[in-house]
Amino acid sequence: MAKAKAEAKQTPFLWEGKDRSGKAIKGEMLAPGEAFVRQSLRKQGISVSKVRKQGLFASSGKITEKDIALFTRQLATMMKAGVPLLQAFDISARSHSNPALQRLLGEVKTDIETGTSMSGSFRKHPKYFDGLFCNLVNAGEQAGILDTVLDRLATYKEKMLAIKGKIKSALFYPITVVLVAFVITAGIMIFVIPAFKDMYSKSGQQLPAVTQMVVNLSDLFVNYWYMIFGAIGGSVFAAMRAWKQSPAMRSRMDAWMLKAPIFGPLIEKATVSRWARTFSSMFSAGVPMVEALESVAGAAGNSVFAEATIKIRSQVSTGSSLTSSLQATGIFPNMLVQMVAIGEESGSLDSMLTKVADYYEQEVDDAVAGISSLMEPLIMVVLGGIIGTIIIAMYLPIFKMGSTV
Repeated sequence: MAKAKAEAKQTPFLWEGKDRSGKAIKGEMLAPGEAFVRQSLRKQGISVSKVRKQGLFASSGKITEKDIALFTRQLATMMKAGVPLLQAFDISARSHSNPALQRLLGEVKTDIETGTSMSGSFRKHPKYFDGLFCNLVNAGEQAGILDTVLDRLATYKEKMLAIKGKIKSALFYPITVVLVAFVITAGIMIFVIPAFKDMYSKSGQQLPAVTQMVVNLSDLFVNYWYMIFGAIGGSVFAAMRAWKQSPAMRSRMDAWMLKAPIFGPLIEKATVSRWARTFSSMFSAGVPMVEALESVAGAAGNSVFAEATIKIRSQVSTGSSLTSSLQATGIFPNMLVQMVAIGEESGSLDSMLTKVADYYEQEVDDAVAGISSLMEPLIMVVLGGIIGTIIIAMYLPIFKMGSTV
């Protein structure tokens, strides 16, 4: 019986109607039945004209991290302004065009209406609200400072999105150029070089070593292009799958990324910034250090730092100081360790961690700018070298023929 009732609550309905001003609106809602939808919408001042159950395979959109960050900021702003909690959820849901997010907020609101705490309601949706999010909200509820905690949480999510965006922008350009260069080179090998090969084979002359190498490479692309593209695509897919599903592979790949030339220092700075920002947000909300470190490990974004944080948590729980535990790992930068030591001594650990996060976020900005200015000429040189080598190799026999005439 309880199971049937739970499943009924999850039924999605599509509705259409008009608001108090007469404007036509529509949306989605999870409800036990059509009557519940109509009653709930009437309470919101909406005149319902149509309600129907959503199809099984209907598109429901996708909820992104940006959607959750925007919702958190809106909720924090409305709570600081004194808007009642349930009304704030209604306003947030109506302000988003994403039906999946509207449905999610509807579920959370329904749980809160039935007496579940906000953190408990969020915990039912771990795909969108992780342990860090739920722990901070729970701390805010317990301390009676939910609006302040939500404001910090919104700032935290906005900072994390900004860091991720900077990392992606730094990686996107070179990856895109390399892919385009590979496709162009493959096209030359498959469609252009064979024409030169036919012309040279009719002349009967022996080809220079460089030209012969390019011709052999062209034959490889012409005969096995499907295997080459398949092997590259399969390797990328297998690597991504292994990174997601194998903790051991993820640990090795994350360790390699930290040591990678050019991009390794950038990833390390971004990870340290995320680590410090997460710890600061948890600690300032009143979450106990051992519990905070558990959430920090999950939000580190790099398995090397996550494993080190778990060790730190274990040592702190047995009475070691945070500073000595950080030093024992050997992977955290000296500046962070020293700032944590000052924070522990002065009782201002959250403030020191915030300063560390701000510092490394600025370092990430500078690193992204430096990589962008470095990669452009480097990529031009590499592409110019590849294309130039192919051109010289193909025209070298013609130059030799001209010199012998």
